Amino acid sequence: MRKLSIVSLLRFSQFPVHLCLAALALPMLSGIAIAQAFPSRPIKIVVPFAAGGSTDALARIVAQQLADRFKQPVTVDNRPGAAGAIGADAVAKSPADGYTLLMATSSTHAVLPHLRSLPYQALQDFTPVAEIGTAPNVLVVSPALNVTTLAQLAQLDKAKAGKLSFSSSGNGTITHLIAESFILSAGFKAVHVPYKTGVQALPDIVSGQVDFAFDSIVWTLPQSRAGKVRALAITSAKRSPLAPELPTVAESGFPGFEGTTWFGFMGPKGMPAAVTAELNRQIGQILLEPAVRKQFDAQGAEPGSGSAEDFSRMVRADNLRWGQVIASSRVKLD
Repeated sequence: MRKLSIVSLLRFSQFPVHLCLAALALPMLSGIAIAQAFPSRPIKIVVPFAAGGSTDALARIVAQQLADRFKQPVTVDNRPGAAGAIGADAVAKSPADGYTLLMATSSTHAVLPHLRSLPYQALQDFTPVAEIGTAPNVLVVSPALNVTTLAQLAQLDKAKAGKLSFSSSGNGTITHLIAESFILSAGFKAVHVPYKTGVQALPDIVSGQVDFAFDSIVWTLPQSRAGKVRALAITSAKRSPLAPELPTVAESGFPGFEGTTWFGFMGPKGMPAAVTAELNRQIGQILLEPAVRKQFDAQGAEPGSGSAEDFSRMVRADNLRWGQVIASSRVKLD
């Protein structure tokens, strides 16, 4: 059967052409109307972790800027528990109107789904809105080790035959998984020593009881510059403006390696496309503000960018990547 173009359909339609064209334009006009009306009331951003951490701080920075732009209150609601699952589930079950958003992280959408049973489907129950930023980790070693480069650490690991140790902020955390990912790709053999936080492990790294760690740039960089630990490389794809003197892991002899924590806004599944686009547009402009970038620097994060579709693709790729690392390293929660 020969396909008819829109023009042909209009020609043979029994309805007036102007009415047909108006009908075709309705979805577009409806989307524009929704975007123009949004928001008409306060917006709530659920942070699935306790107040005071980097995730909370970044959410509050963007929330304040959104409130200024929208002329509506934008509040932050901390819902900690179950490594982020409680807050994420609350948003997944909220109305899909754009007025309840989640400050999603690598933990809630890329790591936890492979470690425990969750009340939500990470890749199906949410609408990705915008990537907020990424935070690289820094590979630091104990001053007790006589190494100044990653290549030297690799040689030492080979010589020690599995006797080197590395710390993390707990089993299944992103600091643990970045280290495991590197160990897999580099062929290292090292013993994992989990702590409650990276900072808690610091005295043991300084003393040499633990040999190395891949941890947050927020605390590793000041400690390295103070001479308490020695920073060898950063885990981002390119050098960070926060520490331009540090080479990346990739340029230190391990091409292609990257391991960062991401942060981004998501809403419940089924949000109107026009609302998602408007939020993405406003957030993108906020992240270009010099004052905002300075605030992100203080949290060890680099502002994100891109469309909602870009963010969705990144989340799916990260989910696949950490799932493979968890399976290969046989990582389990305590």
